[in-house]
Amino acid sequence: MLNVAVKAARRAGNIINRASLNSERIQVTRKQHNDFVTEVDQAAEAAIIETLRDAFPDHGFLGEETGEIASTNAADQPSHIWIIDPLDGTTNFIHGYPQYAVSIALAVDGVRRRLCKTEYRDWETDRKSTRLNSSH
Repeated sequence: MLNVAVKAARRAGNIINRASLNSERIQVTRKQHNDFVTEVDQAAEAAIIETLRDAFPDHGFLGEETGEIASTNAADQPSHIWIIDPLDGTTNFIHGYPQYAVSIALAVDGVRRRLCKTEYRDWETDRKSTRLNSSH
């Protein structure tokens, strides 16, 4: 499962990093005071969900932008729920600060099992990096 999460995060990271090259064209919407969303957040979350759903159609999703999405088998409550923050650090991203990440967690029977945080830009070297955290 972790390999698929990394694939999803990298796919979203590619969307985010491409958009960062043309940041003046990004459309920003305010959700609340100091809480913003961009079309980049939404595109990245859609890419993550598509990648994970292709691999795990019976899993549910809880996305920062889309909210809760049931599994394809809506009759059952999914035991696995992916928790997604597609652009963790939207405010930094909007202001051109290259410190942001894609965050994906998996809850199994209500307990967070794994966390994948990937595709952030290193402030000093401007290189993309991947960091995987696992908690049981």
